[in-house]
Amino acid sequence: MRLCTLAMCLFLCCAVLLSAAPPVIRVVAVHDPITPVIAQFLHRTIEDAARRGDSLLLIELDTPGGLDSAMRRIVQDIFASPVPVAVYVAPSGARAASAGAIITLAADIGAMAPGTNIGAAHPVSMGEKGDKTMEDKVVNDAEAYAEGIARKRGRNEALARSMVRDSISLSADKALTGHVIDIIARDRGDLLRQLDGRRISRDGREMVLRLAGAEVVTAEMGPVERVLNAISNPNVAYVLMMLGMLGLFFELSNPGVILPGVIGGISLILAFFAFQTLPVNYAGVLLILLALILFIAEIKVVSHGMLTLGGVIAMVLGSLMLFESPETYLRVSWSVIGVTVLATAGFFVFAVTKALRVHRLRPTTGREGLIGEEGWAESGIAPEGKVFVRGEYWDAWSDEPIAVGTKVVVEAVQGMRLKVKRIS
Repeated sequence: MRLCTLAMCLFLCCAVLLSAAPPVIRVVAVHDPITPVIAQFLHRTIEDAARRGDSLLLIELDTPGGLDSAMRRIVQDIFASPVPVAVYVAPSGARAASAGAIITLAADIGAMAPGTNIGAAHPVSMGEKGDKTMEDKVVNDAEAYAEGIARKRGRNEALARSMVRDSISLSADKALTGHVIDIIARDRGDLLRQLDGRRISRDGREMVLRLAGAEVVTAEMGPVERVLNAISNPNVAYVLMMLGMLGLFFELSNPGVILPGVIGGISLILAFFAFQTLPVNYAGVLLILLALILFIAEIKVVSHGMLTLGGVIAMVLGSLMLFESPETYLRVSWSVIGVTVLATAGFFVFAVTKALRVHRLRPTTGREGLIGEEGWAESGIAPEGKVFVRGEYWDAWSDEPIAVGTKVVVEAVQGMRLKVKRIS
């Protein structure tokens, strides 16, 4: 009996301790364009929050937008999350544009810091422009998608449609007044204080957020996710592609070096991974390949710089066309293009200059190397005799008589005999 009583006391103590454990708020910061890597990171974070029984998942958002496919995956994960999700557009000066605006609409709680904005969610063409009908289909689909999300979360459907159709952007105050968001908070602490005790509706049932004394846990990207997110940057992807092409060129030009080929192969694979998250125009890739071919041809064929000039023009045009999008965060910056083109062209011009100098050098070995060498007549030459050239005695002949000791120069080589003439 005593043992049963003791066991019951221990059980009750454990239950009290477990019930007294503070709630956990998992915070994840997204300060990048919305890419498949970001979508995968948020998917993993939502699963972790659900598995650990967190009280709230807080996404601190600052994004210019991103890919439609990645945005839709994030929205689906937010809707399916058993843990309430709050999206907080912060800090002041941040924005939730384009895909970021739709993600904020999809959250259980939408919040913004003062001095932030949300909207401009008009879909952007990610490749070659289609006709007007196709463009209208894309816009209508995005508009209906935003309207459905706003309806599900009880937000302003008209403003949600306008953010897509008319690309309107709202300040934090106007977004709150227009019922696009729920809260304006100065900082994270202010937001959590306002959320404590707040009632939210999830799938037709109400729940109350109990966040007093909550433990804040920050979710971080893993090493692989950090690398993949970094190379999704258009500038990084462009540089990786150039390194890959140059590395493979050096390996094919000098088989057996190995290191350039390894670096080139890895760089190209990483670049191709990045290309699946970017609006790649393959005409730009072909122009860059043509530029490299022209640079290589300049080494083989003397064109007095015309092939190099053509290569520079093709590389600049290809670099500008590589990522076709009106959004600056999806294009290669001018400074990166300039440095890369100048460095690549400069290297090949340097190689061409060295090659031309080598071709113009007079041979210094073999039969050709003897022509133009000077010596003297070891015996009289009339028309044949002996000469001393380059430390050796040679049989020689001449079209004119040459006296012993006269300085001579080699005109031609025939077998082991030299044709010489007198030096005036």
